[in-house]
Amino acid sequence: MPDSTDTSLGGKPTEYQFEDARNAHYDEKHPDRESAAASPPSFDGVDEAAVLRKMDLRLIPMLSILYLLAFLDRGNIGNAKIEGLLDDLHMTGPQYNWTLTVFFFTYCVFELPSNLLLKKLRPSRWLPLIMVAWGVVMTLMGIVQNYGGLLATRLCLGVAEAGLYPGVAYYITLWYPRHRAQFRQALFFSAASIAGAFSGLLAYGIAKMDGVGGLAGWRWIFILEGILTVVVAFIAPFAIHDSPETAKFLTEQERAFVIHALRVQNSADSREMVQDESKFQMKYVIDAFKDWQIWLGLLMYWGITCPLYGISFFLPSIIKDLGYKSSTAQLLTVPIYITAAIVAVGAAWYSDRRKQRSPFILFFMSLIAIGFIIVIASTGRGVPGVVYFGVFIAVIGIYPAFPGNVTWLSVNLAGDYKRAAGMAIHIGIGNLAGAMSSNFYRSKDAPNYILGHALELGFVVMGMIAVVILRLSYQRINNKRDQIDPSEYPSDPDSLGDRSPLFRYML
Repeated sequence: MPDSTDTSLGGKPTEYQFEDARNAHYDEKHPDRESAAASPPSFDGVDEAAVLRKMDLRLIPMLSILYLLAFLDRGNIGNAKIEGLLDDLHMTGPQYNWTLTVFFFTYCVFELPSNLLLKKLRPSRWLPLIMVAWGVVMTLMGIVQNYGGLLATRLCLGVAEAGLYPGVAYYITLWYPRHRAQFRQALFFSAASIAGAFSGLLAYGIAKMDGVGGLAGWRWIFILEGILTVVVAFIAPFAIHDSPETAKFLTEQERAFVIHALRVQNSADSREMVQDESKFQMKYVIDAFKDWQIWLGLLMYWGITCPLYGISFFLPSIIKDLGYKSSTAQLLTVPIYITAAIVAVGAAWYSDRRKQRSPFILFFMSLIAIGFIIVIASTGRGVPGVVYFGVFIAVIGIYPAFPGNVTWLSVNLAGDYKRAAGMAIHIGIGNLAGAMSSNFYRSKDAPNYILGHALELGFVVMGMIAVVILRLSYQRINNKRDQIDPSEYPSDPDSLGDRSPLFRYML
């Protein structure tokens, strides 16, 4: 796709230019519809860069905080483990793995209904509501007395957190056109990287509270982080804006431009691509379940999220087992995650600039593979620094690849309800990778964890193959649609969404 960096919106944006002959033919065939070519919308005086800055400043900070807290609350069990959780609750290694695994069962099941509710209800109400729920569950996790209690709270945490990531990922598509989306996805997803770093620092500090109030340090990790989530949830409704149509921080002309840009973004010409989805119908969900690209994209997703969750749950333990004490292990996770966040944002900005997704995803997935190869080759050879370097490389690949894969699928689904359902299916079933990777790193395999690293590498290779197949499939369909004569268009091609001959998949 062409590399257009023109940000001037005085008139029609470069990426929305179209073939006059095609539209003329369409209008001749459908005289009841006003020609987009004859009267294109005018946005003279609207500065795209200024509009994007407004949206970024009003939307991204709060979304990032929400996801930082979600990822922090989901992964802090790894920090609690090395602070004595297993001993105090008299748990075995396999039991710990099960507490990680069951989270993803409920997390997967409840993502789709949550995303459909987000579409139907106001985001400014739904997102803070689920925040309160998981904050309360996290706080209660700090007072569990046995394995059964911890298992139950992890199941409840999966229910409460299910709607956040797919909800926010879908929410971003309601505001930004697809060639601008990955940078914003990376900005908010990089909060997960910061959460990884912040989790280590926070756990290191909170663990010093061991004995305060008669509670162990690991309990305070859960309690304080849960309370923080609830506090932020009560602030969130005032910082979340529901849609461009109701955004008071935009002028009327700016709102019109944003809405227009979103509607024409998928078309081969500049006519609006709008499906009638004002009311929910089950067919939109069925369409999503039947869409081949979601299931192929799922293999790509697993190739990234298996390493993501494996690292987030076990990185402190892996580093500790290299011979470092627990406090040092907590701190050594920080530079890994900070570097990954910076790389993720930079890569997403360049991907948006190039209007390409697959080359960047493939490159960073190759870094994940290289990282695990280094880890496997150097493990057990008395070179902990090299193992640490391999983990470093793998994480630098994981965090840029993840927002790329979510963005790539989301921009290739047309129709609001179908996109909401498709993203929930993609992310929901994709997060079963967390259930799988929770069992890759078994306590009996410490300190080498060869089996876990090898399984992660296998999933990465599978995901890279899926990326190549998905890219070639999109390319073949786009080329086929380029050859379709406009006279062969159905009576209302726009209503077909991403199956329309006007729709072009982003590569």
